[in-house]
Amino acid sequence: MPETSDRSLLRRGVTTLRRFIRAHPVPFATSVAGSVVFALTSVLGTVVLGRVTDHVIIPAFKGHVARGTIWTGAIAIIAVAFVRSVGVITRRYFAGMTAAANMATLRHDIANRYLDVPLSFHREHATGTLLAHADNDVMVAAEVINPLPFSTGLVVLIFFSVIALLLVDPLLTLVALVLFPAMAVLNRFYTRRVERPAQEVQERVGDVSAITHESFEGALVVKTLGREKAEVERIAKSADLLRVARVRVGALRAFFEPTLDSLPNLGIIAILGFGSWRVSQGAVTPGELVQAMSLFTLLAFPMRVVGFLLEEMPRSVVALDRIDGVLAAAPESLPAHPKALVAGPLDVVAEHLEYGHREGTPVLADCSLHINAGEVVALVGPTGCGKTTLCELLAGLDRPDRGVVRIGGTDLMTATREDLRSTVALVFQESFLFADSLANNIELGTDTGETAVRWAAGIAQVSTFVDTLPARYDTVIGERGVTLSGGQRQRIALARALIRRPRFLLLDDATSAVDATVESRILRGLRDELDMTTLIVAHRVSTIALADRVLFMQDGRIVASGPHAELLITNSDYEAMVRAYEQEVA
Repeated sequence: MPETSDRSLLRRGVTTLRRFIRAHPVPFATSVAGSVVFALTSVLGTVVLGRVTDHVIIPAFKGHVARGTIWTGAIAIIAVAFVRSVGVITRRYFAGMTAAANMATLRHDIANRYLDVPLSFHREHATGTLLAHADNDVMVAAEVINPLPFSTGLVVLIFFSVIALLLVDPLLTLVALVLFPAMAVLNRFYTRRVERPAQEVQERVGDVSAITHESFEGALVVKTLGREKAEVERIAKSADLLRVARVRVGALRAFFEPTLDSLPNLGIIAILGFGSWRVSQGAVTPGELVQAMSLFTLLAFPMRVVGFLLEEMPRSVVALDRIDGVLAAAPESLPAHPKALVAGPLDVVAEHLEYGHREGTPVLADCSLHINAGEVVALVGPTGCGKTTLCELLAGLDRPDRGVVRIGGTDLMTATREDLRSTVALVFQESFLFADSLANNIELGTDTGETAVRWAAGIAQVSTFVDTLPARYDTVIGERGVTLSGGQRQRIALARALIRRPRFLLLDDATSAVDATVESRILRGLRDELDMTTLIVAHRVSTIALADRVLFMQDGRIVASGPHAELLITNSDYEAMVRAYEQEVA
């Protein structure tokens, strides 16, 4: 790696540190203040130790030492140690607070960005990778700030240590000054070799997280198909690649850390040998030699902290680059001049929609439709024709590549997100339920109260099974609702949508697991209790027949529209599909 890369890494590392300091300056400054107190009292402690050696310990071997001198020495040592301890506690507490605060800030920013980006972003990134960004990457990136206050205080420590050494003996000071160029050379060697392996480690962590999450999420499929061994092998292979990458970084650290640790110890040995000769020459006293050796001992650990900072910097830079990649993702664009949706039921118009999840692979092609306000429409079509994608576009969850969607005459591109979410509700076939009470899953932040929960539960026919639950509406359902049947989960998800009293409701096969009789009661309740426009993706003939009108979809476009009975006569493809549905039921 060229020399410019070393400078680039150091520059990026300094930029990273600056960014964390600016984010939370108060706890960082407090930690630095504690570190400065520690540095000053540490140097003062070596001076006190030297004086005690010359005026208490050595005289004690020769004869009597005055009691007052002993007490003065003891009190000085205790006082310096106490103030030094206060500095250590302050530094550690507020350094930890700075790191934790930066982690919280990064996680908050990442979570907000995950919520702000369009649905396509989540389709393009594995869930495990997104979790790794919010967890491991954040931790690795922010940990670099932890040793910085101590390293900052080290500047004060070195400055006053050099002054103290100069006052003891200028020749002894030269030994100390040799250490710092050696550290610079060692750091250059380390940073040149560790950046790429550190980046690979972070990438491998994301891979392991993604595979593990996928295996756990699909536990039912894994067990059903007997793929436990294959999944274990897949995870093991990914984990082994992570192990190899971490061993590579560990090998570099294994060289760097002992070498860095040895430098102060070599300095102490040099001070002892050279200082003993200076004592024999009468240039320094034994106490001053003890003071000089104490200063080197004192510098050993702070130098190790600087080494830790230098070790962590490449990993932090790499992790922060990955986080910045997420934060750089463009959020959903907000309308420059937002328009409010009109009151009451809303008509829905889609004109010439085109959309593809991947370039060159269209899902919708010149798709147009019109749903009248208050109308109940069934959307019918073969699997893979684009029904779910169309629902997502009509709900404003994603934006078409071309074309326009209007609700109540307002282009969705100009509607505010808040207005859209309170007006339009989309319920999928597989809806996410939280490991919380049934009531909280229905209410979910609306603060509408118990009466509204029971009202929505009644229309969605949740009330028909709630009495069978141990604590009724207070029953805590398992994660993703695993303690409930598929039909029960669908009814709870529907109630969660209805409690918001939407004016445009989309049901994407949202009652497919519900008994036909119960489904009929649900659809009747929707007509009687709510004044809204409804689009139902349906596969049951009984459901299709209840709609005012049917939209027949093929190959990403609406090819026919009309009442169910009329389409059976006029459209042979529709008639063939309905007959197939009837045979499935039979």
